Amino acid sequence: MLQTVAHYGCHFLLPLAVALVFYKQNWKYAYLIMVLGMLIDLDHLLANPIFDPNRCSIGFHPLHSSLAILFYIFLCFPKKSRLVGLGLVIHIIADTVDCALM
Repeated sequence: MLQTVAHYGCHFLLPLAVALVFYKQNWKYAYLIMVLGMLIDLDHLLANPIFDPNRCSIGFHPLHSSLAILFYIFLCFPKKSRLVGLGLVIHIIADTVDCALM
């Protein structure tokens, strides 16, 4: 239960907090872009089985690899890609929390 709450709390509440604190004027837009970072979970469709509750996504799925994570961090620096980068990094943080609680 704690694992589920922490995982989905990070996926939805952390981007909301970032949007409200740093993007007050356009918080809805910022929140939407960051939440769309969950689309990297489409790489789960490449796994067999697609969902395994005992599998840590970090390092297993291609869009959760070290190289991909490094790219997501890089995206946080240029202003034009910052929201996308933040959404992806927040997604990785949520998945890391999930893995730590397994």
